[in-house]
Amino acid sequence: METRSKSNSGGASEEGGQRLYDLLGSVPDRAHSRLSDSVASINGRKPPPLDTWHPEYCGEIDMAISADGTWYHEGVPIRRPELWQLFAGILRREEDEQYYLVTPVEKCRVSVALHPLIITDIEAQETPGGAILVATLNAGGFFPISASHPIRPEPRASGAAYIALPHGLSGLCSRAAWYRLVELADSDHSVESAGVRFPLG
Repeated sequence: METRSKSNSGGASEEGGQRLYDLLGSVPDRAHSRLSDSVASINGRKPPPLDTWHPEYCGEIDMAISADGTWYHEGVPIRRPELWQLFAGILRREEDEQYYLVTPVEKCRVSVALHPLIITDIEAQETPGGAILVATLNAGGFFPISASHPIRPEPRASGAAYIALPHGLSGLCSRAAWYRLVELADSDHSVESAGVRFPLG
């Protein structure tokens, strides 16, 4: 698999970079396969069965996600988008409210400043069942805003909104996505998607 190359993560130590590739290497290859544009997922790839993986905790991996969605390893930004996007696909939040990278054989804690994902755009689409708002994620995937993936105000981000995603994850609107969402709102400052109304404030 290409992502198992021995080059480092783009600034981290060689040993630390190899640790990242070893972690990804323990994920079945099928979880890295790309999906068609019509299938929702975190990173545009086949979602792995995280709910069925219950490995032992192996400690921290010195990885952090800043409030603007930048992924860091050993204090250095991960420069290769395809690398951190693969990690986004195996991230989950557990009952202790902590975030972990999870594989079939191990899990490592990741520090998250605000929300682990960023919504880069929101598009209104007409479907046979009615209008749907689709949120595009910085990790490369997308999700329709719906009862299953509701949008909620985020007071910690000046009242912007975020959407709830699978495995306890969430995606915060970027400035551009938030402005786009506000433009789509009605006079009650609400939006409708998949037959559900969501107040924005």
